[in-house]
Amino acid sequence: MSAAHSHDNPAADLREQYEKFISKKIFCLFAFILAIILLAGYAATRGSADIRVADVYATILARFFPGYFQTNWFSDTIVWGLRLHRILLAIVGGIGLAIAGAVMQGILKNPLASPFTLGISSAAGFGAALAIVMGAGFVGGQWLIVGNAFIFTVLASFAVYGLAKYKGITPETMILAGIAIMYLFSAMTSFLQYVGHAEQVQEVVFWMMGSLGRSSWDKVWIVTAVIVVCFPYLLLKSWDINALGAGDETAKSLGVNVERTRVVCMMLVSFITAAVICFTGTIGFIGLVSPHITRMIIGGDHRFLLPISGLAGGLLLLAADTVARTLLAPVILPVGIMTAFLGVPFFVYLFMHRKKEFW
Repeated sequence: MSAAHSHDNPAADLREQYEKFISKKIFCLFAFILAIILLAGYAATRGSADIRVADVYATILARFFPGYFQTNWFSDTIVWGLRLHRILLAIVGGIGLAIAGAVMQGILKNPLASPFTLGISSAAGFGAALAIVMGAGFVGGQWLIVGNAFIFTVLASFAVYGLAKYKGITPETMILAGIAIMYLFSAMTSFLQYVGHAEQVQEVVFWMMGSLGRSSWDKVWIVTAVIVVCFPYLLLKSWDINALGAGDETAKSLGVNVERTRVVCMMLVSFITAAVICFTGTIGFIGLVSPHITRMIIGGDHRFLLPISGLAGGLLLLAADTVARTLLAPVILPVGIMTAFLGVPFFVYLFMHRKKEFW
């Protein structure tokens, strides 16, 4: 009877399928948010002085609802003064890098694309190395390294755009231009390391490993502001990015301005990446792996892929940083090392178990 009924009303059948399709994605969205909240609570308990998870949540809620939740000076200092800004920088940094990776893979139709394959991280590394070894930069004082890393990242993205524009902006030209830029900046960084003193070289190497050790509330707000400004446009363009996945000709026939979509998305992604890595140093694999995890769970619709990839990236980077802080405590490992250790086996697993094509 029900089969006959479904044949009678195909529209109702399709609506039911679409509702299931959407509800699965909304469930994933909330599952990731809950996982981040739980992991953040646990991460805040770990360190030289341990406090209980309940105290962590009470201390955070007491700041917003002082009449309802009780806290004490010790918990307040540990959570708000020492740990929470690092945890939040891990979350927003992971969100930014993962969104950047998802957009790059979408606009370039390449499963290996990430902000790092386009030479952006190499440019940031060179900017930081220039500040550390030569003391030269575009801004002075405490923002010297950060400012250099940010500006060279933006310059690299313009260089990639310029080279690609010369040959016609296609995924292939952008990737090849990115690889050329990556090798150029890597070579210049190596040269600076060669001429620098031992302490300077050590600092450059440490910066390029990626670390959340220099986090502060200012940095959290800056990264968050950049993501909040850039993300709505990328989400607005998610249908266009979906269309690009079907090929440039198909996208054009659907009314998508292919070249402009690629260029604007790439610039916004570079801006987000620059905002994150100028504070954290080079953190690889988050932008590469998070979109793949999300694509395996919910499929390739960028309307959902972008926000859920972001949450997956925030969760991954927070998990990596928590392990980096606790594995060899009191020694804190650079989080870039940990993301690679966690990322490589996962990536091999993905590669071995992938049943179908990436697109």
